[in-house]
This record gives sequence, C-alpha cells and structure tokens, in this order.
Amino acid sequence: MTASQYLLSDQQMKQYLAAGCLPLKSSLPAEVHQRIYQRTDEVFAQSGNPGNNLLPFVPEIKKVFDDPVVVGALTSVLGPDYVMHSHRHPHINPIGSDGGGWHKDSYWGFRKVRSHRTRWAMIFYYPQDTSLENGPTAVMSGTHCFEKRAASEAEEHHLPLVGEAGSMALVHFDLWHRAMPNQADYTRYMMKFQFTRMQEPSAPTWNAQGGTWQPEDGSFMSARHWDWHCGGGIVGGDTVGEGNGRAVDALAAELADEDPVVRLRASSALGFKGAEATAAIEALAGALRDEKEPVRLNAAYALSAMGATAIAPLREALDDEMEEAQLAAAHGLAQAGWVAVPALLEALQSDGEPARGYAAFALGDMGSTAGDDAVQAVARLAQDPSEWVRRSAVEALGTMESSPQDAVPALSTLLADEDGQTRYEAAYALARFGAQAADAVPALIAALNDDDNRYVGAHSATALRRIGTPEANGALLDYLSAAQWCSMTTKESTF
Repeated sequence: MTASQYLLSDQQMKQYLAAGCLPLKSSLPAEVHQRIYQRTDEVFAQSGNPGNNLLPFVPEIKKVFDDPVVVGALTSVLGPDYVMHSHRHPHINPIGSDGGGWHKDSYWGFRKVRSHRTRWAMIFYYPQDTSLENGPTAVMSGTHCFEKRAASEAEEHHLPLVGEAGSMALVHFDLWHRAMPNQADYTRYMMKFQFTRMQEPSAPTWNAQGGTWQPEDGSFMSARHWDWHCGGGIVGGDTVGEGNGRAVDALAAELADEDPVVRLRASSALGFKGAEATAAIEALAGALRDEKEPVRLNAAYALSAMGATAIAPLREALDDEMEEAQLAAAHGLAQAGWVAVPALLEALQSDGEPARGYAAFALGDMGSTAGDDAVQAVARLAQDPSEWVRRSAVEALGTMESSPQDAVPALSTLLADEDGQTRYEAAYALARFGAQAADAVPALIAALNDDDNRYVGAHSATALRRIGTPEANGALLDYLSAAQWCSMTTKESTF
C-alpha cells in the first residue's frame, strides 16, 4: 500500500479542521508496537527520558512515521514537502500519576503569534493499548485557534484519545491537551513528533472531491481554513457567501446580545454573507473588543471577507489599547489578503511595536499573496530594535515564498542575531527556500554549532540538507558525524 492510498478524504479533512484532531491507526503489525514499547521501557530504565534523542535510542519508531497511514495524513494537511521537526518527545505517564494540566505546546519562544493555518502538525503515537484507565492524552476539541481556554468546564469539549497499540492522532500544533490520570498497573507512553510544512498550499493535497464547505456548526473560520488548504489562499475580500437567510441589520444587532453564543453565531453568519454585509462593518469593528475570544476572532474573519471598506477598522485595531483586539485584527488582516497589503505596509513603519509586529505576522500569513514589495519591507525589519518584531519578521520571510534576493540576505544576517529565538526562526525560514538559499550556506555552517540554542543548529542542518549543494552536504556530514548515533549506548555499556 502506498501513501497516496491513505490520503485523507474530504470528510476527514473537515473533521481535522473543525476539531483540530483526527484519530489514525497504524498499518504495522502488533509486534512492531510491542518492540517499541519494550525498548522505550528499557531506555527509560537505563538512561532516563531520551527527549530529542528518541530516534537514535528507539530507531524502530521510524517505521511508524514511514507508515503510509502517517505519510498520507501528513501529506494531506502539510503538503508532500513536509519535514520532521528536530524536537520530539516520549511522554511517560507512570502508574499512579495524577495526569497533567491543560496546555498548548510551546514554540520555544515568546509572544509568538500562533497561526490558525496548518503550518505545524503533530502525531501522537501510542505503542501500547491505551484506555481511560491508563491515562490517555485528552484534547480539547476545536480549541486550536484560541489562545485561552473557555471560562467554564461546561463550555469545553474534552476528548480522551484511546485505542489499541498503534493508535495515533493527527493533531493541530495549537490544540489544548493534557495527560489524564493513570490508574492502571502499567506505564503509558505517548510519542509526540512535530512536522512542519515547507511550501504554502496551491491545490488540495488530500483526496479532494471539490467544492466549498459551510460547516454544520456555522464556523466561518473553519470554512476559510478549508479554502486556504484548497489553494485558494486569500480571496482578497470579494467573498459573497450564502449567509443564513437572515437580514444583515438583524445579525448586526445580535452582536450586542448578552449571550456570547448569539454574538458568535451572528459574527460567523455575517462572514458567510461577505461583501453583502458591509452595513455591519461598524458593529463588527466593535466586536473586535468583545470579552469572548471566539467572538473577537470571528468578527475579524467576517471583516476580512467584506473588501477594502473593512480594512480601515482592522488597521485601527492594531493600535488598540486592548492587546486581544490587536491580535484579532492581525488575523483578520491576514485573511483579507491583497486588499490589506497597503495598510500593513504602512503599519510596518509605525512607532508602535504591536502594529509593526502584527503587521509582519499578517503579511507572512498571507504567503505569496503579500507580494515582493512586502518582502522588501519586512526584510528591513531585520534591524528593528524589538526582539519580538524581528522574530515576527523572520518567520514572515519564510512563508512569503517570494523575492529570495531580498529574503535570503536578511535571514542570513538574522542567523547571528543576539536573540536565540530569532536565530532559530531564521534557520527554519531558510530551509523553506531550499536551493534558492544557497548564498546562506556559510552563515548556516557557522550556525550549526550555536552554543545557546540547540534548535538553531538542528534547523540549520535541515536547511543545509534542503539546499543540497556540495558545500552544504559536506558541512552537514561533518556535523552529523559528531551527533548522537548509537542506540545501544547506556551508562552500563559505553563501548
């Protein structure tokens, strides 16, 4: 069986986009998972948690990620040109544990704007049977676009990930999750591996049958993410949706309702109406400051579908005193596409740090839609006095996918930035350019042995592999010759 036979269906893609999680089952025989469990147990007993060295210590795991089931799922959501991230982690849930707290995984940086689009994804893998009794990982379905948890448990949708050995889950990187208590008499392991997209989508990469999607729950945000994965990018504000048959003025009035569910539904419905709902722009602009994050974000997405007339209130919100409004506006401007580019280029020159940083994020989130002028403008932020702005700029340069003659020199310079997170992002951004980043090889070689941030070297290695010149390959082989390689080494056996 080949990976193409395991590409996700339209229904599976919709489930992933709505919930942020999709269960999978390995096609490998049971003895493979049994061996992985046994070997993992041995490694933990002999050396403790191997962390990023999990693959050298338990090389059988590579079979799991070469499984056509996994390759097909990752290809579907990340495209065929994805890479395994250098951070991987075996999570142990020992007998009698109380589990863990709800959290989102870190990007190993600070103030990173989490993208709603699938540029990062995770695979959670169980090498043993996992039931409610032995402490599975639980996810909070549908929370991958939200920075904060719901105010009450009643508003949260907890989904324990259970299944027999070889069960997995494809998980959006930003989904809230936790370990549940282990009340069984054996240890539960969960192997978490991260994967990242190297190219922006230009067409569906799953087994797509065509067509648009209006989710049953009325989520305009999910529908926009579907469009992006289909290769439609950002429509430029010319959307005219089906709406729900209700008058625009009635929906606009509901944005002031006491019930947040009513406000949420109204903002989504206005988004589906698109350019037909421009009369609601003022009400939606007010909703950018709503106390509920889902309402704020859906209002921003709705504004993004209404064309050039809705750009001004989104741009103004980048300077709002309320940080949450700034963030919502940034997502809206990113979704708006080319009609927002002039406003964002102006924001890059703002005296306000939030406006510059969020503008860089929004332009990067557009991908190639932003254009070469935007790349040049973002590249100039390589000298910005704010670490956060530089981080936002360097990540944007990696996703805009154009003008390498401007992006690559800026990224090469940022490989030597004083901020470790900026160097980390610069190396990974260069990896996305592949052969077009050949001029960065000397800077990448120098970054291989970064003493302060281990991921700078790891990402530089990824970039060199993708560049593939003789100079790049030679440096990469030298680097790997000193890397962790022996799976049999223990504190008792060092020879």
